[in-house]
Amino acid sequence: MKFCSECGASVVFEVPAGDDRHRYICRQCDVIHYQNPRIVVGCLPVAGDKVLLCRRAIEPRHGFWTIPAGYMENGETMLEGALRETREEAAATVENEQLYRLFDIPHINQVYVFYRADLVGDFGIGPESLESRLFAEDEIPWSELAFPIVTDVLVDFFADRQKHHYPIRVTKPGPLWAEHTGHKPSKI
Repeated sequence: MKFCSECGASVVFEVPAGDDRHRYICRQCDVIHYQNPRIVVGCLPVAGDKVLLCRRAIEPRHGFWTIPAGYMENGETMLEGALRETREEAAATVENEQLYRLFDIPHINQVYVFYRADLVGDFGIGPESLESRLFAEDEIPWSELAFPIVTDVLVDFFADRQKHHYPIRVTKPGPLWAEHTGHKPSKI
């Protein structure tokens, strides 16, 4: 950041009085510009024994499969954002939404929140998707999944489905997680 978004003056990068982190500070209008983690929200739409995935039409990971998800917008709840992303990416409507997975990823300043939900009616594609499709567990294109988090959510979902129990899980992927999956944690 070079300029204040409030007044346009140059900013400095230093620790404000009473704080413990460097922040961009405008000495002209005294605004401290806090930069906080981004929240990624999405739904895992379920139809019978299948889940709905979208093939990405954007980078990163263009052409790979993912759960409908994206950045939460100001002025919406996590659930509202997840429902919006599901509509935008898969032209899908869901119901019976249940909080399902949380991922804290501090090294890329992101938090991921996924809901499990029942697919209602038809689905299609949005501008960020090449296609969307329902997959049974044995049809999942595991080597073509866009992000390790998608793999984690799907593996957990299919295991939980066998037990008919869907606990909320919180995961903090670290270097071992990335090494174990063979992927570097990426941004959705």
